[in-house]
Amino acid sequence: MKIRGLYKEFIDSEKSGGIILIFCTIISLILANSSWSDSYLHVWHANIGSESTEYWINDGLMAIFFLLIGLELEREIYIGELSNFKKASLPIFGAIGGMLVPALIYMLFNFGTNTQAGGGIPMATDIAFAVGVLSLLGNKVPTALKVFLVALAVIDDLGAILVIALFYPSETSGGMLGLAAGTNLLIAGGIFAVLLAMNRLKIYILLPYLVLGGVMWYFMLHSGVHATVTGVLVAFAIPFQKGEKTSISYKLQHFLHAPVAFFILPLFALANTCVVIDADWASSLTHNSSLGILLGLVVGKPLGIILLCFMAVTFKVSSLPYAIRWKHILGVGMLAGIGFTMSIFITILAFDQKALIDHSKIAILIASLLSGIIGFVYLKLILKPK
Repeated sequence: MKIRGLYKEFIDSEKSGGIILIFCTIISLILANSSWSDSYLHVWHANIGSESTEYWINDGLMAIFFLLIGLELEREIYIGELSNFKKASLPIFGAIGGMLVPALIYMLFNFGTNTQAGGGIPMATDIAFAVGVLSLLGNKVPTALKVFLVALAVIDDLGAILVIALFYPSETSGGMLGLAAGTNLLIAGGIFAVLLAMNRLKIYILLPYLVLGGVMWYFMLHSGVHATVTGVLVAFAIPFQKGEKTSISYKLQHFLHAPVAFFILPLFALANTCVVIDADWASSLTHNSSLGILLGLVVGKPLGIILLCFMAVTFKVSSLPYAIRWKHILGVGMLAGIGFTMSIFITILAFDQKALIDHSKIAILIASLLSGIIGFVYLKLILKPK
């Protein structure tokens, strides 16, 4: 099948990009805690226009990453592992469990305290790092498992964005600013409706989709909703055309593989992993908030994912993809505990005390590293070469 060449290219670039991603993370942590720390942090905090370099990477370039992820999901929904409803519903249940159980574990430690607002922190999955770690295992990973993780992480992130919108109102939530944000969101929704209409009218020219997608991104950026959502929405509006090599969806996927794997994700890693580790970092792990984050991500994520997936399959609402066993789902659940950048983002919204934010960042970093290492080692042991 023609589409297989595209998928192989995607996986090859993800594997190489995953190695670069891990390398960039290590370099960033070293520089952030070295004598060059101030200069290194200044690079990412320096303004380009009205916002910082880090902001434009996270809200601009990462929208392109989500565009590629959305195109991959679209393909799987049409002709791949998610084309069957029972299989497609499985990552939805997994994502729900992966959000609820970590939040419940966090609240066990923090309910009724001044840190209970952090309940959303362990709910998130950092899709870029989770996919990057899984890609390090190469062709040992079944295609269906890769698709399951991507679908799970995207749904998880969309859920986290919904949590942010509902429980962590921004400064634009009231008065005229709130009205402007709502207007921008309506305009973005209107543009998305136009994109869907273009799809239905079988307009197979890529440029109009990208131009309107860029305009939609601008209004989404000023609406209070995370602008990276635009990438996924635009991807689903672009006609799939059965995935032929001549289709605009195929051409765009082919074009995006290298820049995403070798430019966008490495920049993302460098900008978002510059966490300064202070001298009393170990004692901070005994705080209720830190314990909730650690156990929520490392234990709650895999537990919640496999629990709800098992219930969905048991009650015949969903089914396991071909060649996938429960041990594989558990391994992906471990990788989903890499909350990193999305968890840090929610931390900044949830807390206003610098010490509490810093302690939470350390807990997120350690929990994400543990989840990544445990998940990688576990999957390496259970997976057999194809």
